[in-house]
Amino acid sequence: MASKNPVLTVSKPSLMQTLLRLLLGAALLFAGISHLTFARAEFLAQVPPWLPLDGDFVVVASGIVEIVLGLALIYPGKYRVWVGWIAAAFFVAVFPGNISQYVNGIDGFGLNTDEARLTRLFFQPVLLIWALWSTGAWQAWWARQTQKSLSAR
Repeated sequence: MASKNPVLTVSKPSLMQTLLRLLLGAALLFAGISHLTFARAEFLAQVPPWLPLDGDFVVVASGIVEIVLGLALIYPGKYRVWVGWIAAAFFVAVFPGNISQYVNGIDGFGLNTDEARLTRLFFQPVLLIWALWSTGAWQAWWARQTQKSLSAR
């Protein structure tokens, strides 16, 4: 019996999806830990000056979110699809920091030219797509849309 719950309608992930999900989880876990330790100043430089929050708070909070997301991607359980959507939303939420780094010409993480900072902007959509594909979130969304379409007939 098919369920309308997108978590249940998605098929088992492929080996490549699983490996890439684990890699993304490990990268987020590493990035989150680095927010709280050795790269804190680098991340602080990326906090947009117009953001009405303390920069250090933003760095710590986003680091904690990255640690939680990294662990959730590594051990997603039955919430794999939801974790994918949340990770994608996170990548959208931090994108203004990347734009600010480019627009304001802020060096950080080896991004010390306008070209390097601009190239970084194009990597953010890759992370978003990676999160959605590797968790099966796209497949679940597509399955749900197809199910709605068939039910409407």
